Amino acid sequence: MNRTSEVRKIAFVGDYLPRKCGIATYTHDLCTSTATQFPSADCFVVPVNDLPEGYDYPPEVRFEIEEQELDSYLRAADFLNFSNADVVCLQHEYGIFGGPAGSHILRLLRNLRMPIVTTLHTVLKEPNEDQRRVMDEILELSARVIVMSERARTFLREVWNAPEAKIDLIAHGIPDMPFVDSAFYKDQFSVEGKHVALTFGLLAPNKGIEYMLEAMPAILEEFPNFVYIVLGATHPNLVREQGERYRISLERLARKLGIRENVSFYNRFVDLPELIEFIGVADIYVTPYLNPAQITSGTLAYAFGCGKAVVSTPYWHAEELLADGRGVLVPFADSGALATAIRDLLRDESRRHAMRKRGYLMGREMIWSRVAHQFVESFQHARRSRLDVLPIKPLAVRTLAEQPLDLPGWRLDHLVRMSDSAGMFQHATFTIPNFAEGYCTDDNARALLLTVMLEQLGQGSLQTARLASTYAAFLNYAFDPARGQFRNFMSFDRRWLEDVGSDDSQGRAIWVLGACVRRSQRHDLQFWASHLFDQALPGLLETSSPRAWAFGLLGVCHYLQRLAGARPASQARDLLAQKLLQLYEAVATDEWRWFEDRLTYDNARLSQGLIAAARNGGPPEALQAGLDSLSWLVEHHKAPSGCFRPIGCNGFYVRNGIRAQFDQQPVEAQAMVSACLEAYRATEDPSWLAEARRALEWFLGGNDLGLEIYDAKSGGCRDGLQEDRINQNQGAESTLAFLLSLAEMKLIESVLSHQRQVQST
Repeated sequence: MNRTSEVRKIAFVGDYLPRKCGIATYTHDLCTSTATQFPSADCFVVPVNDLPEGYDYPPEVRFEIEEQELDSYLRAADFLNFSNADVVCLQHEYGIFGGPAGSHILRLLRNLRMPIVTTLHTVLKEPNEDQRRVMDEILELSARVIVMSERARTFLREVWNAPEAKIDLIAHGIPDMPFVDSAFYKDQFSVEGKHVALTFGLLAPNKGIEYMLEAMPAILEEFPNFVYIVLGATHPNLVREQGERYRISLERLARKLGIRENVSFYNRFVDLPELIEFIGVADIYVTPYLNPAQITSGTLAYAFGCGKAVVSTPYWHAEELLADGRGVLVPFADSGALATAIRDLLRDESRRHAMRKRGYLMGREMIWSRVAHQFVESFQHARRSRLDVLPIKPLAVRTLAEQPLDLPGWRLDHLVRMSDSAGMFQHATFTIPNFAEGYCTDDNARALLLTVMLEQLGQGSLQTARLASTYAAFLNYAFDPARGQFRNFMSFDRRWLEDVGSDDSQGRAIWVLGACVRRSQRHDLQFWASHLFDQALPGLLETSSPRAWAFGLLGVCHYLQRLAGARPASQARDLLAQKLLQLYEAVATDEWRWFEDRLTYDNARLSQGLIAAARNGGPPEALQAGLDSLSWLVEHHKAPSGCFRPIGCNGFYVRNGIRAQFDQQPVEAQAMVSACLEAYRATEDPSWLAEARRALEWFLGGNDLGLEIYDAKSGGCRDGLQEDRINQNQGAESTLAFLLSLAEMKLIESVLSHQRQVQST
């Protein structure tokens, strides 16, 4: 074989050992064999981490991607571009990347300047909408795609319309193992003179092990010396969700069937030398899998290519590999058929050995050394095609305006655009202020809060000071001293459209007034806010909205942090906290740990209000209620992909009803960021920081569509996420939701940075 190549630097992207999964093993074996066969090539790995702490990777790993962090994929693209890799070999399976159907990987692929060769570990016949969207773009961006079976190649052509010339068929690699009788290994496992069947791989309910166990009594009637070995750790995702429930159920079944003496469970993820010994000891390899739509099975390829007689259910890969007498296929979930097939093979030794030999001879073309050469041929083809057809993109060095950092930089253009001498406009048509909708107290309170936080962050300027005065003047004008409450909506021609505003607007006004008292460095703003706070507080206590109570609690707690001992504020804190606690105790159950019988808008503020009250001298029991309800809410705001998914405002979520998935609103993400940071300050539990970051990532593309809600060009934020697109209008509430979320994250990170500096000295 030719051991030189024009491809000198190869980057492999995918899961990697010691992560316990089949793709991690595949990527490791492919990288290792390629490096061995082509010693002049520099082979390195960029793996995907599904755990915050990552893994203890070997030296060939040079950059790590955080699965759910969208910006991590962009940073990985920059790393790969700067590394001058000749080709990137992506290992693709929907479930190993963040975003809907693994869409986060598209952000990496779109920004690469070298050819991409994608190995498809899953090729679906009936994809859903998200899977179709992601795969279509992967096929478009890839110079070559590699599949491991003829059926996968057919699906690519017929279902996905991929061009035949772009597809390479390369079988799943296997270790180079001698063709020896299983008796050679049996003394190592104390099974001399016994018939041994083996199943290996990560354990999960879709593997159908229970049907093989149920087949064993019938096998043991004729072959009492039969032993079944189940090798493999339980899938890590299953362990995180359910513990060892499935494995324990299998052990219980074995006891019930009276076959404990003939079954061995090895709860380990073994390395290659040990795996070869386990494969060696088997007379028959069994894959009783339950899902027919499995296009590739690495465990099947290993056992078949290493010369084992195989009994399998007819999933796609098995149908193809075991055709023409190379194995035995039995119906799905049929213990009787499994027992019959295994007994027949044990009786007919010549048939079993002929089957073994056919598999082993075919497997000579599947050993990793040959597979490595086939991959490098594909890499070279991809590189030549790229040079012939497409100019290589110049190395992109992004400015800060084009590429958000871990936290984006400040851009207040849209805030300024949406403000005039009266205050901040409510709505926009795209990025243009909508004069017809006028102004409201809610948004001007939020805007004033933002200017105070910018001041704390050292981002104050003459412009932000002017804006702060404008927003404060709006609130001052909105307050009606005769009624002791705020008006909310004002038209463009400066006419109030109501005598008294909503309960929520009362709470939001108190919130920002308390924040000004505590946070502002401007004495004039502090004195004004303190005076207006005292006048408006009684009106807040007359409201009936739980959200108004929660907003007000946040303001009262700010106020008390500066003016501890203020009796009216302390009494208001206790009264509002008790109102929320009474709601929670009246409605919450183990299954529905919430204050109301529905989830609507600004949900996390209810939990946040209780946590803040407990942190600032309120009822101690408020802390646990706040944390419990917030933990429950976090789980109900999480998509299966792991991204933040707020309750949609198009129907909300009534208990025992169907939750609305869309339209998802920015204010929900902001509330979650703020509440989780409040929980972190109360507990110092870093998991709350992670949840706050997850909610912030919703603005930056960590959402169901993988699209950015924040517009870095305008400095505004779009008004929501719909089922198939973004609402492109950039109103005040949405823009302030993002800017306030960003400010809160920057404030907490500045505190953490200071703590680290103190600890280091």
